[in-house]
Parts: sequence; structure tokens; C-alpha cells
Amino acid sequence: MKLHTLTVHKGAHKKRKLLGRGSSSGHGKTSTRGSKGQTSRSGRATYQGFEGGQSPLIRRMPKRGFTSKFRIEYQIVNIESLNKVTDQTVTPALLWERGIVKSQTARVKILGDGEMKSAHTVQAHAFSKSAREKITKAGGTCEVLNA
Repeated sequence: MKLHTLTVHKGAHKKRKLLGRGSSSGHGKTSTRGSKGQTSRSGRATYQGFEGGQSPLIRRMPKRGFTSKFRIEYQIVNIESLNKVTDQTVTPALLWERGIVKSQTARVKILGDGEMKSAHTVQAHAFSKSAREKITKAGGTCEVLNA
């Protein structure tokens, strides 16, 4: 195989539709854009949610609530999931390796759903009160990480 023997797959290059070349071409007069109106004009693209000039739903709905730009997002891990880990020290990196959390960089919060079966040293960015109690009751310790 050499460069001069290479060929393009059939259908890889589609012929360009020539518009406005007379009525006999089949693409003349209105150039496949139908008749008059907004959609026949150049620059005719409308935005997502456009309702034909009617006030869009997003503008008709009342504004409610508040979203803080300082909110801290945590990945949630229940104590029940920690029973799958056999290592003595449980870290966010270890949880990511085992597929328990999805992001390696996001913060991890341990919640108290389930029962702790063995003692672990658990390192996380936050703990719920019930999770902290269950970990210490099982003989483990909780270490809070700074992010």
C-alpha cells in the first residue's frame, strides 16, 4: 500500500447542493426555503425555547429562591459502602479507586446509613453526626481533611 493507491470510501464526499440556479435545477427561486416569512430570511436561526414571538415560558415563570455561589458540593458515601473496603485506612483516593465515588477531586462526606462491621480509620472532608457515632462505636476513628 502506497499513498497514491489510497482511495476514499464511497459516500465520504457528498456533492454540495447548489441553490438559486434557476427553476429547472429544482433548487431555484426560493432556494429550498419555502415561501416568505421568518424562516426564509438569512440569519434565521432561533434560540432554544423560542415560541414564535410569544413570551417564552422561561420568562413567564416567577423567579423564586436563591442559589449561593459559595455552596460546597459533596460526594455522598454511606457507612454501608465502607464495609466493601478491606483496608485499615479509608481515604477519598481509595474510595475513587474502588469505584465508590465518581470524582477524584470532589469532597467526600460520610453519612450514617447502614452499620459498620469492622474498625477503620476513615478520612473524609465531612461526617454526619450519626456516621461519626457509628464509626467510633465500631472501634474506628474519623479524620477530617481540609480541602
